[in-house]
Amino acid sequence: MTPADDGHAVHYTAVKRGTPVYGSDDVEVGKVVEVLDNYREHIFDGLVIETPDGARHFVDAPEVARTAELAVTLTIPAAEAAALPPPDSGPGPADSAKKLFRGFRRR
Repeated sequence: MTPADDGHAVHYTAVKRGTPVYGSDDVEVGKVVEVLDNYREHIFDGLVIETPDGARHFVDAPEVARTAELAVTLTIPAAEAAALPPPDSGPGPADSAKKLFRGFRRR
């Protein structure tokens, strides 16, 4: 498959784990592991992807060009995607928002 036949565009929250991720040069760079967002403010933070060698990388939201039914396409080529940093292991803004939101739930 190539990004050209990636299906209809979908909201980032509809992207499923395991969806292929392609660089802007149409080279597959990995698969989606997790979609990160700030649930409280409905802001897309980015993706965690896993490359074929098992390495995980954080793709910041501005580096995501398109989210579709069958694939995600990045604004950067595969070589740049391979050099992206690993995801943070500590709590980030999205985690803080999730915890904050959970605190307001009724019991």
